[in-house]
Amino acid sequence: MAFVKRPMAGVDQILHAIVQQGADEVRFVSEQAPLVFARGSPRRFTMSPTPEAVLRQLLSQVLTAERVAELERTGRVTFEYQAGAVGRFGVVLGRGPSGLEATFVAGGSVPARANDAPTPGAAPAAAFPAAPSPVPAPGPAFERHAASESGAEGARAERTPLGVTAELVTLVERAVAARASDVHLADGEPPYLRVDGQLQRAAAAAGLDPYLVLEARARAETLGGRALDLALELPNHERLRVSVYRTQTGLAAALRILPRSAPELDELNLPLALDDLASIPHGLVLFAGATGSGKSTTMAALCRRALERRSVLLVTLEDPIEFALPSSPRSLARQRQVGRDVPDFTTGLRDALRSDPDVIMVGELRDAETIRLALTAAETGHLVFASLHSGSAAGALERVVDAYPSDQRPQIRTQLADALRAVVVQRLLPRARGAGRVPALEVLRVTHAVANNVREGKTAQIGSLLQGGSRDGMLSLERSLADLVRAGTITLESARASANELDSLAMYLTK
Repeated sequence: MAFVKRPMAGVDQILHAIVQQGADEVRFVSEQAPLVFARGSPRRFTMSPTPEAVLRQLLSQVLTAERVAELERTGRVTFEYQAGAVGRFGVVLGRGPSGLEATFVAGGSVPARANDAPTPGAAPAAAFPAAPSPVPAPGPAFERHAASESGAEGARAERTPLGVTAELVTLVERAVAARASDVHLADGEPPYLRVDGQLQRAAAAAGLDPYLVLEARARAETLGGRALDLALELPNHERLRVSVYRTQTGLAAALRILPRSAPELDELNLPLALDDLASIPHGLVLFAGATGSGKSTTMAALCRRALERRSVLLVTLEDPIEFALPSSPRSLARQRQVGRDVPDFTTGLRDALRSDPDVIMVGELRDAETIRLALTAAETGHLVFASLHSGSAAGALERVVDAYPSDQRPQIRTQLADALRAVVVQRLLPRARGAGRVPALEVLRVTHAVANNVREGKTAQIGSLLQGGSRDGMLSLERSLADLVRAGTITLESARASANELDSLAMYLTK
């Protein structure tokens, strides 16, 4: 890798000044004063706005003809720059509504390119193409907000490898107004919104670059096949869970719009009361469903209810943190994000067992070791809420057991039969009339008969126990769907598409 090495002058002096202040990033924008950040947190830096002519002169050390030519071709150019004795910086050049823009990040490694070495005597070109204007967003503020809401001291400021543009803010505002749950972006395609489970094309600029700006290293890693997953807070305080990934035609991104706080349980319009689950002294409660079915929302509402009604220490393990759960005068919430506060769910669960929790919420049971620790926590006096992907209560139980080798499954069935208290399976279906979606539930309560079937591996009999367990607070999915159809809330077609057993659905509809 060749670096540009010149005597300290111009931009090097500014880079030296910000490093001396403990900062690691500076953003120059034509007609504006530079913005300076330390690990994503803004730092005070006094400097007059820089007209474009002044900014070009300031950046003359890095504006070689080769880089300007690449900027004209692609709209954006990234490279590494050695600022004398100050250190190495990753550099991103582009052009926004105000004119030329440049971001320098200390230690920011980018892929080696042939044009990184300057041509002696090269002069910068006069014209630059239009490029998106990054909104100054100093890191994932949502993560800092969630940490402070959960009682963590000294909320962490972290620099994100993903920048956002004014166009993205406008698009997300439009999505929120349309009640969309997700926004989908891709190179060469217009954005799409997911509204009430259906994809709708949005009338806005096509492509990924008008909305998201990846740092050089993140772009290289994503193009290399490694997805980028993180949480962001926009300048308008909307919060997003973002996944950027490579496809056959280029980069794509899925943006989940996150609510600002956990809802009240009563706001969810569930067909069966689940309040008592927040009062269980110990045991395991599983929440199952497909991605986007609302299981995380229901878990968060129950955690909020436990914090409000009991005196508990709640520890959550999430990827990422989706709802802020505030502490109360009687309760404490400790929210931990996988990949930021803890490396993985397994390590987080081990840590949680040593932190004196009363309630533990696990965002997803992904492997056998995480399942084992969740069962251990439930057996040793903790209430554990955990989610997994399954379409039925019986399927959720089988998924837990099947995570283990065959010789260990009898022991796991015994542990599960002893620790399990309930399984809640959730669907979200479009309303037959009007906008929005409505939940349908399957609720399995662990009675003596259910525990025996789990212990003996007779999960095929769970369905008949659900159908006859209404007095114990059970509800089959087909019964829930039939009730919604008879009330005119959902269509028969939606019910059939969501049912696990069409014969059972038909039976309930004729009663």
